[in-house]
Amino acid sequence: MIRLTVAVMLLFGCLTTHGGEPEFQTLFDGTSLEGWKHAGNWIIQNDKSVHRVGPGGSLTYSATSLPDNFELRFEWKVGVGANSGVYYRPGQYEYQILHNQKHRDGTNPRTSAASLYFCMAPSHDATKPAGQWNSGRIVCKGTVIQHWLNGKKVVDFDYTDKRWEFNVDLLRKRGADLNARGAQLSLQDHGDPVWYRNIQLREIRNNEDINHETVLPEKLSADVLEAERKKLEGILERRKQNTK
Repeated sequence: MIRLTVAVMLLFGCLTTHGGEPEFQTLFDGTSLEGWKHAGNWIIQNDKSVHRVGPGGSLTYSATSLPDNFELRFEWKVGVGANSGVYYRPGQYEYQILHNQKHRDGTNPRTSAASLYFCMAPSHDATKPAGQWNSGRIVCKGTVIQHWLNGKKVVDFDYTDKRWEFNVDLLRKRGADLNARGAQLSLQDHGDPVWYRNIQLREIRNNEDINHETVLPEKLSADVLEAERKKLEGILERRKQNTK
């Protein structure tokens, strides 16, 4: 057991602590992209962030897969109108990264910053202006998903809860495998300026209480729901065409 724990620590990187909080492994400390895979389009900056500087695809932590149950902490900022995302489970589990005020996805809370993209809207917009650093946090344990933004828990739901059948069906139709685990962490290249730093991970123990308490999402207007319906039709039609 001791050897296994040490091996996991080595895979995830340097061990860090946050005062009396649980111990984290540092996946990116601002000095090296060792363990990460990309096409040369992500560059470390002088402020110890990593910046998407050109086309080439996502930045993926390839050293190992994410645990089934985990907490991920990171900081992010975007340029004006920019879009990115943090993918953390197989399929389409995405913590949306967005400049809400300038990008079209910001008109729908369900695709706005810190949403579980195209599934669960945050309770409110807690973003800072473009060009300023935001703190993000993802907590996953079993079927409970929590998203935090700038110290505010803006998403917390259990996707087996009947109240969220419509939301979860959207996620499934988008391509998520609700039972799958063990994805590699991936930072999306959406063609826009985005920066990340201080990326840290810890595994959540089976007996750990993550203080699950449902956070109600921001309500969507009729116009937004209609636009969303059309967007879903487009997703399904493109998928149908690609399978022919």
